[in-house]
Amino acid sequence: MYKLGLIGYPLGHSISAVIQKAGLETLGIGGTYDVMETHPENLIDRIKYIKANGYNGFNVTIPLKVPMSLFLDDIDDYANIAGCVNTIKVMEDRSFFGYNTDIYGFKTAIPDEIDLRGKNASILGTGGAARAAVVGLAEKGVSEIDFYTRNIINSRQTLEYVRAKFPQITFNVYQIQNIRSLEGTSIVVNATPIGMKGFMADQMPLERGDLDKLTPDTLVYDIVYNPVKTVLIQEAQKRGLRTVGGLDMLIYQAARALEIWTGKFPDVKIMKIAALEVL
Repeated sequence: MYKLGLIGYPLGHSISAVIQKAGLETLGIGGTYDVMETHPENLIDRIKYIKANGYNGFNVTIPLKVPMSLFLDDIDDYANIAGCVNTIKVMEDRSFFGYNTDIYGFKTAIPDEIDLRGKNASILGTGGAARAAVVGLAEKGVSEIDFYTRNIINSRQTLEYVRAKFPQITFNVYQIQNIRSLEGTSIVVNATPIGMKGFMADQMPLERGDLDKLTPDTLVYDIVYNPVKTVLIQEAQKRGLRTVGGLDMLIYQAARALEIWTGKFPDVKIMKIAALEVL
C-alpha cells in the first residue's frame, strides 16, 4: 500500500490526485494520494509530517519546486540541470531523493516524427516551465532558442543559467510585446500561464497575426492543460498547424513519477481519460 501525495499552494485547481489514483489502479497497486496544501512558510512542518507519517513519495508544485531543493539528500540529472524538482522519493532511511519529471513529460509529448535537430525554437516565458522546455528541446537537438518575455531584466538569471548549461545552443531574448517574426521557428512553446482557466483564459500570449506567419509544419506547444484546448491551441488548429496541449505533458510527467515510486510504468491512456472526465 503506497502512501503518496502533493504539496504546493494553492492546490484547489489540481487534478493530480485523479490522475495518480487512476495510474495506481492500472498497475493493480493499492495506494492513497493526498493533496496537502502547503504555504512556503509551512514547508518545514510539512516535511516533518511527511517523514513521520510513512509517505513513500510526493509531488511538488509551485511555489515549492525551488525551495524544496534545500531539503533534498540527492537529486537526479534532470533536477540538477533544470535547477528544480517536482517529484520526491522517500527512501527507506527517510532521506529525500529529488527528481524532475517535467522534462520527461515535456519531451515525451512531442510526436516522434517531428525532427527538431538543428532547428530554431521559440519559448514564451522564462520561468521554471521554460527551463524544463529548454532541457527537453536540447535533448531533441535544437540549435537555437529564442525567449520572449515581458521583462528582459528579470529573465537574466535564467538566460545566464541555460547558456552555461547548454553552450552548444544559441540563446536570444526579446520583449514579447515586440515579438519578431516567428517564420523561421520549428516549435513555439507557451511556458506562461496565459490562457489558463481563471487566468486570462480568453487570451493567448501571441497575436493572431503571429500565428499567420508560421509554416504548416510548425508545432505549437501549450503547457497549459486547463482548458484542454486553450485559445492558442484553437487558433493554431484553425490555421492547420500541428499542436500539443499541456495535458499530455502533465500525464507523462505523472506517469514517470509513479514509475519512480513503484518501479512500474502505468497506462497513460487510462490516466488521460480520468483527467478529461474532470476537466
